[in-house]
Amino acid sequence: MAYITHADLAESPGALELSEVASDEHRRPVPAELLDAVLRGADVSAWPADDVLAAQRAATRIDAAVGDAGALIDGYLAKRGYVLPLSPVHPLVSAWCRALARYLLHKNRTALESKDPIARGYNDALRLLQQTADGKFSLGAQDAVAIDQHDARFAFAPNVFGRDQLKAFR
Repeated sequence: MAYITHADLAESPGALELSEVASDEHRRPVPAELLDAVLRGADVSAWPADDVLAAQRAATRIDAAVGDAGALIDGYLAKRGYVLPLSPVHPLVSAWCRALARYLLHKNRTALESKDPIARGYNDALRLLQQTADGKFSLGAQDAVAIDQHDARFAFAPNVFGRDQLKAFR
């Protein structure tokens, strides 16, 4: 199960960026409008068949990156004891999937890792996933795994000497 949809990716990082990084290498990028239509499931009959095939290949590359990101997320969450795949998907997990997939698609970056916002998002996602796996970070108030492991219950025996029992001795 994917933690992010095509429509989510069309919104952010956007079809323009995705067309630049997911298109066939050594060919012109797929038109962003066409890739946006493919990602959103819109009608593409007005486009040339070759461009539509190129956009579908780009969508396949995007799906592969999302699948790899989802597998990485599952590996960390399984270590913590989550039932996988997550359903419903927490928005934070979708953000992690977006950051990881974006990093995987930008394989030919030339920017320094320390100054690259894509690498920073990837590293932040990995850091938070590791903290989640270690039990130091939770997916929020609805996180069943964190609640089960940190739920405190107190049990006690009934009072032997209390106000009600000592009334007769006054």
